[in-house]
Parts: sequence; C-alpha cells; structure tokens
Amino acid sequence: MVASGSNPSELTARELTWRGVALGAALTVIFTAANVYLGLRIGLTFATSIPAAVISMAILRLLPGSTIQENNIVQTIASSAGTLSAIVFVLPGLVMVGWWTGFPYWQSVAVIAIGGILGVMYSVPLRRALVTGSDLPYPEGVAAAEVLKVGAGEGGTEENRRGLAAVATGTGLSVAYPLLAKLGLVAEEASGVFRFAGGATTAGGGLSLALIGVGHLVGLAVGLAILTGVIIGFGVLLPIYTAGGPPAGTELADFVSTVFRAKIRFIGAGTIGVAAIWTLLRVIGPIVRGIAGALAASRARAADGYAGLALTERDLPIGLVGGTILVLMAPIALLLANFASSGPVAEHLGTTLLAAVAYVLVAGVVIASVCGYMAGLIGASNSPISGVGILAALGIALVLLALFGHLADPAAGKALVAFALFVTALVFGVATISNDNLQDLKTGELVGATPWRQQVALVLGVVFGAVVIPPILTLLNGTFGFVGAPGAGPNALAAPQAALISAIIQGVLGQGLDWNLIALGAAIGAGAIAIDEGLRATGRGSLPPLAVGMGMYLPMPTTLPVVLGAVLGHLYNRWAMRQADPALAERMGVLTATGLIVGDGLFNIAFAAIVAGSGKADVMTVLASNPWAMPLGLVLFGAIVAFAYARMARGGRA
Repeated sequence: MVASGSNPSELTARELTWRGVALGAALTVIFTAANVYLGLRIGLTFATSIPAAVISMAILRLLPGSTIQENNIVQTIASSAGTLSAIVFVLPGLVMVGWWTGFPYWQSVAVIAIGGILGVMYSVPLRRALVTGSDLPYPEGVAAAEVLKVGAGEGGTEENRRGLAAVATGTGLSVAYPLLAKLGLVAEEASGVFRFAGGATTAGGGLSLALIGVGHLVGLAVGLAILTGVIIGFGVLLPIYTAGGPPAGTELADFVSTVFRAKIRFIGAGTIGVAAIWTLLRVIGPIVRGIAGALAASRARAADGYAGLALTERDLPIGLVGGTILVLMAPIALLLANFASSGPVAEHLGTTLLAAVAYVLVAGVVIASVCGYMAGLIGASNSPISGVGILAALGIALVLLALFGHLADPAAGKALVAFALFVTALVFGVATISNDNLQDLKTGELVGATPWRQQVALVLGVVFGAVVIPPILTLLNGTFGFVGAPGAGPNALAAPQAALISAIIQGVLGQGLDWNLIALGAAIGAGAIAIDEGLRATGRGSLPPLAVGMGMYLPMPTTLPVVLGAVLGHLYNRWAMRQADPALAERMGVLTATGLIVGDGLFNIAFAAIVAGSGKADVMTVLASNPWAMPLGLVLFGAIVAFAYARMARGGRA
C-alpha cells in the first residue's frame, strides 16, 4: 500500500503501508476505549499521539525496513481515533435527556464518522495557514516528532543516546508518581477550599508531571495568559459569586464547586467565544492564502504531477477536499431527517434541515480554524474542546429558538433539545478532529512526511474510531449508566461535559440560561484582546486571549501545573542559551518534557483498562484513607520535578 507519486525517490521510504495501517487500527481500540472511559468518568481525555509513537517504534523496529515516516502514520491513525473519542462530551446527552435508551449503532457510527471526516477536510487548507505559515508552538506535535526522531536514530549516536535517556527518564518519573497516587500513598492533587475576600475560593494544582511537561513546551506567554485567567476566575469572580457563604446544610467545598460549574465556567465560555471569533478574524488572511496556495498547488500538479511540487505542498487536491465537504452535506441532511422522524422538526422538516445543514457547514469552518489554533497554542490534551462544544450547542440552540420559539409542550421541547444535541455532535466531531489533525500534521512536517498520505491516514483513523466508539459507549451505558439518566445505577458515570451541554441547550430553549454570565465573559475577552494587541504593537510580548479564557474555564488543578511548567521551561531555556551547545541543551529539555507526557499517557491507558475490566474505580487502592497523602505528595512531586530538571541539565551539557 505504499502510494506512488511522480518522484521515484519517494518510494525508497516506507510510509503509508498495510502493516502501519493495521497497527494503527489495533492501537485505536486500546486508546479509544481508554479515552471514552476517562472522558465519561472524569471529563478529561489525553492525547494519544505520543504513546502511539512509542508503541509503534517498539513494534515496527522488530520488522524489516521500518522508517520514521511509517511510524508517523501509525501515530497519526491512533491519535486521530483517540481524539475522536471526545465525542462522549456530547453524545451521551441524548441518553441523559431521555431521548435515547442506548446508542443505535449505525446512527452513532454515521454521526461520528461524518463529523470526523469533515474535520479532516477542513484541516487541509488550514495546514498551510496554521502549521507551515505560523510560529505556533504545537507542543504535542513537536514532542511526538522528537520521540520519532530519537527512535529513528537521527542526530548522531551520542546525542540520540542522551535523547533516549531523557525520554526514558521523563517516562519513568511520570509513570511512577500516578502509580503511587492510585495506590493511595500520595495525593493526585494538592488543593483546598477557603474563605477569601468576603466569599470563598479554591486554590491548588494537580500533581501531574504531564502537565508540567506541557507547560514546558507551550512557553511563558501562554503560561502567563493562563495564569491571568486563573487570577480573574478564582481570585476575583469566584469570591464575588460565593459572597454570603453556602446555604444551610451545604458544605463550603460543594458550594464553591457548584458555583464554579454553574457560573465561572459560563463566564469562561464567553471569554473563549469572543477570543475564538477574534482568533478567526486574525487567521482569515493566512487561511485565504492557504486556500490560494492549495489552488496553485492543484494547478501545478495538473501540469507536472507531484514532481512539480515541493513535499510540503503535496496535500490532498483542494478540489477533492471541497467536493467531499459539499457531498457530505447530503448524508448529513438524510441523517438529520431520519433522526427527526417525529416532533416539531418533522412538522417543518425542509426549513429546519436547510438551517441545520447550513449551520454545520459554516460552523465547521469557524470551529476547525479556532480549534486548530488552540491546539497549536497549548496542545490537543489541554485545549478546552468542551468550551467549543458549549459554543456550538449555543449556536444551534439559538437557530432552533429563532425557528420555533419557546415550546410549551414538554414532549415537543424534548424533541427539539435532542435534535440540537444531535447537530452539536456533528459539529463537535469537526472540533475534535481539527483539534488533533494540525498537531499531527506538525509532527509530519518535522519528520519529512508527505501531507496527503498523512491526511489519508487521518481519515482512516476517523473511520476506525467511529466503528469502535459506539460499542464501548453501549457497554459502559449498560454497565454503569450516566448520572441523571433514567435507570442509572449507583456507580453511574458523571459524563460532566455531556450534562453541561445538555443543560445549556435546555436552558436556551426553555428560557433558563443566564446570558449575563456569557456577556461578562465576552467583556473580559474583549479586554484581553485589547491588552494582547497593545503588547504585540509595542513589542513587549503577548497575552493570548484564548489562553486567558482557558484559565477561567478549566479547573485550577489542570491549569496551575501548566503555568508552573511554563515558568520552569522558560528558566531552563535561558540556562540552555548560555551553554556551549544551546540547541542540544534545549532539545534535552524538550525530550525530557516529552517523556513526562509519554509516561502519563501510557499509565492512563493501563489504568483505564484495569478499571474497565474490574468495574471498580478504586481497584488499585491499598490505602483508602491516608492523612499524609497530600504532604507526602507535595514533597515527592517537588523532588521528582527537581530531579527531572537536574537530569535535563546534565544531558544538555556539551
């Protein structure tokens, strides 16, 4: 299956091969199952590209003729499918609102696959705009490329020996700590709730070495922007909205957590929304140039074949991309018509379908651009993809509100909420894939991959993921159920994002959404944009407004370690610039940080498999109650971080 082009030299390197596709498909099952479970249990998923690259190298190096490009195809397929599992942030909502009792297989496969393939197609012209033509850091894409390069032996024997040692050190450390945490010996996070400024707030961070690694890779500007959002959200807004204390009989911690979810997150979503619109306006120029470049490449290919194009220009033909997007609108219309076989949508089918298909088409472009930019800014694992899902849900809910108004009949209202969730699932598929694709394409650029082959691999990953996800959802729904859904058991999965998005749609269509919160977030976003533009104009740095919104929207245990990692990475890179070989020193930092991400991902996969097999979230716990877990965790975590950076510096000395 090595695809041929006009340049014979391309055929000397294996890339898109049958064995690579088969291995990618096998890894898809493992990673997707792990991500589906974690997404439903705790509302978080992890990027699978780096663990896939590590496993792929370990297997393919045993076979003759393996190449770095072939390994890249494997990680592309696995990461595409693994990322698509974030559809669990929307699809379970149909069960939670009582519209579905399970997950109809072919209907679920279709909505996941069509949304994912659209995400791939929208990402093709964005590659030129946001990958080859931008200076976005793409932390996970760069990290995956470094892992592949080390595995392929690039850089010389001594440098690669050091590189492998750096990745191994980071991996071992980031496996050891969560293992101890799952055993109950140390805490997974150090945080607390306390009264502050007339109200209350929470402070602390997750003891996650992977988040430290991500912070190291994203850089100081993003880290400080996230910190700004944290200060606004947790230092200003949360104390204001908790003023007066909790209601009688409610614990302070529960009260603060509820206010964060019900108010601060919506304000953060408003900030992300305004920042997303501004980001789109900023990237429209590069996107237009990217499309123009794709058209020029198409003309050159028609004249001379691929031999007339540089490797970086060999995308899927833009005509095929545009044609696929338009052709997919037909099955989307059929899918939506089949879903809306009863209720108010069925009574006004033509108008509603036209509006819904147009919404998917237009919102897909916007969301693909914004999600691609966010992934480039902070990485796919930490990009607030559920915040984008909230905006997509708001959009279609407002469209339906304009068409139908507020319906008094509960049954009709339920049907409208379900239809909005189904449309959101389609758009969310675009969001999840575009959030991951550009990260993978950055990896491909750094390892010399052929863009169109990698884009084919992305489509294959989407198809594999779409086939695997519904049975896993059906299994977990039958075993545990979802909190709030009819018939849910005592161990029901929280599915927090699906619950939140469902509540938002119900709020819009039933007049229960507090628009003042969204408006306040939008105002904060406008202020962040103004500051960012001022800093850029004067050459004093930047304050990425999307990152400010992330700091408000995401829980502090997720964001604070990223901030710490950004500061540590900045200090390390300043030290690296003073060394005899600055490039070597900086690369050792990248590789160690990469190892921290790799180990965490591999451990999460193993842990999710163990939990899913046993049905018990605490299956590994040996100390259910350990009063020393937090202080021991803080000391051990600090020691591990210090040790990691000491080893990093030792490996970076020429």
